[in-house]
Amino acid sequence: MIEPPQHIRRIVFLGTPDVAVTPLRALHEAGFDIALAVTRADKRRGRGTTLSPSPVKAAALELGIPVTTDVDAVLGVDADLGVVVAFGRLIKPHVLARLAMVNLHFSLLPRWRGAAPVERAILAGDEVTGVCVMAVAEGLDVGDVYRRVEVPVRPDETLEALRGRLVEVGSAVLVDALTEGLGAAEPQQGEPVYAHKIDPAELEIDWRRPATEINRLVRIGNAFTTHGQRRIKIWKAAVVPADNLEPGQVAGVTVGTGAGALELLEVQPEGKPRRSGVDWVNGLRLGADDRLGAP
Repeated sequence: MIEPPQHIRRIVFLGTPDVAVTPLRALHEAGFDIALAVTRADKRRGRGTTLSPSPVKAAALELGIPVTTDVDAVLGVDADLGVVVAFGRLIKPHVLARLAMVNLHFSLLPRWRGAAPVERAILAGDEVTGVCVMAVAEGLDVGDVYRRVEVPVRPDETLEALRGRLVEVGSAVLVDALTEGLGAAEPQQGEPVYAHKIDPAELEIDWRRPATEINRLVRIGNAFTTHGQRRIKIWKAAVVPADNLEPGQVAGVTVGTGAGALELLEVQPEGKPRRSGVDWVNGLRLGADDRLGAP
């Protein structure tokens, strides 16, 4: 790993998903010469044979930036710095030994190192998260930090909304850091906490959990429960006072939990479009013994 220069004009960009597109465009609009974009290979979507580019590839081609899937290709480019945003792959040591790199990470490191920092912040009930511009080093998000900005997590904010705000803040911080010069980095302080990728099994609602915890799961998207043998996704809900309901028991659009209750505002029955909780409940004939999530 080498230290980045303080005057940065020519960069390479490494990223893949939608969240990396806004920083890429911000750097381009700020006048940085982006010599190369590195991203994942094109993928098939659905059952068709058509290959689709990553969001970063599509944006880079639109901006006239050359694209590759080979990380080693950056070694053949005369660049001052590599910029990494949600790339999804660790950078090999031999690359870091020849090109300094920084990473825009969507948490306040060392809390939530890893693949799903925004999701884990919501699930944990964090009231504050943020963004860091950090040095890329060997290991998972272990590098020293150049810039750090706190961002409050709004009550009932969804993953999409919070991530969108973090991307906007992070893009501005990244451009400022590279324009002004990175300066000295500071080692991460505190106990590391890891943001492991969300396992699909985690998205199934356990109605024995408190309503506040279940609502956090709903806020990150794709949370589901079952009624009989069919899945129902819960897209929007609100915590309400308990009404002497057992976990999973439904009264109108209110569902009992282990502590408090949850009002179902928007749901999606399996194989059907989204609808209001009221419309969904009105279409069911729930008996007193019916429970959501019951086997």
